[in-house]
Amino acid sequence: EAMSRTVVELFYDVVSPYSWLGFEVLCRYQHIWNIDLRFRPAFLGGIMQSTGNKPPAMLPKRAEYLLKDIKRMAKYYQVPVTVPEDVFQRILGKNTLGAMRFITATDMTQPKYLETLSREFWLRFWSQHEDISQVESILSVAEKAGLSSELTQKVLEMISSPAVKNRLKETTEEAIKYGAFGMPAVVAHVNGKPHLFFGSDRLELLASIIGECVSNNTSN
Repeated sequence: EAMSRTVVELFYDVVSPYSWLGFEVLCRYQHIWNIDLRFRPAFLGGIMQSTGNKPPAMLPKRAEYLLKDIKRMAKYYQVPVTVPEDVFQRILGKNTLGAMRFITATDMTQPKYLETLSREFWLRFWSQHEDISQVESILSVAEKAGLSSELTQKVLEMISSPAVKNRLKETTEEAIKYGAFGMPAVVAHVNGKPHLFFGSDRLELLASIIGECVSNNTSN
């Protein structure tokens, strides 16, 4: 009998380059590890506000390090994140609420597009350095992700609905309840307990916790 797979939730926002790195690595491992990967689009702005966290770039030395760090990780994980010089103005100056609502509405209607759609938003914002806050750019991303124009229209109409706004808000609050203060927030559910991992550089720890849970189960 197949062992039950460990549920791993990934809370992410496409404004976050580290979320993209974590997302791609988890996407690669979802069929190798014994996990049931669940994408949980949330709103980073809401998490920051609620927990009093400040963007790391507010600290100049940390900003300097981040630029190098993202470059190294992008190369190591083979994810095409590139960091423009004005990266922090970009992040702070752009609102991804519309994009995250679009992703949320897609999740509510056609979740099979969630992975591709999220990736296309990251590609546009973090690889091509294009805008993702305008409706035209959202339409272009949806088309690249393979959504039909009917589906895209439907999703676009849902964006301003209370159902979508509430769903995004609830997902964001759920991440906070698990202890998230930034993104990506990865939550592995092992033996009925949630384990929170922050960032895209804790995946070995995640693997080890999943591994332990698998080997413990075999001895029962």
